[in-house]
Amino acid sequence: MRKSIKTTEAIFPMPVLLVATYNEDGSVNVMNAAWGAMLDRDMVALNLTETHKTVKNIKERKAFTVSIADAKHFKEADYFGVVSGNDDAEKFAKSGLTAAKAEKVDAPVINEMPVCLECEFAEYRSGATGIGVIGKVVNVTADERVMKGGNVDVSAMEAIAFDPYTLGYYKVTERVGDAFSDGLKINK
Repeated sequence: MRKSIKTTEAIFPMPVLLVATYNEDGSVNVMNAAWGAMLDRDMVALNLTETHKTVKNIKERKAFTVSIADAKHFKEADYFGVVSGNDDAEKFAKSGLTAAKAEKVDAPVINEMPVCLECEFAEYRSGATGIGVIGKVVNVTADERVMKGGNVDVSAMEAIAFDPYTLGYYKVTERVGDAFSDGLKINK
């Protein structure tokens, strides 16, 4: 038997994405965004309102990065979601993490995160069903510690997902099958 439940974000897993920009003074700003996805092979969509300091920075600099948060840094990732850059310009410095300038865009890369998408700002969509920030991915970098055979090893990344049911974080680490292959075995 199924039961109706009360929740506003019922899709799990929700990625924990760290969106990084530069502030007006060149300092680093980072926010936690769980509502983000690939819109196309080279386009990312982030459901962010214009009230976020990050969105203001993106529009000003025309660039941002999206890092996939990992289990080792879940506290820092959570911190970036509960403290606003509008209220605390030093929140990145307080996190203890470090950043370097992205190779292709005017935005910071969080050194400690395993994978980073460098994005050029494409557009902002607003409205009742608006999506927010859309960016073109122009470069993707990965820390060598999560690489295996020239590819990202998702198990080594220890990416985290947000649980909207109990407000928790979970590691995404175990491979259970092969995409575009295992399902074909049903027809045989």
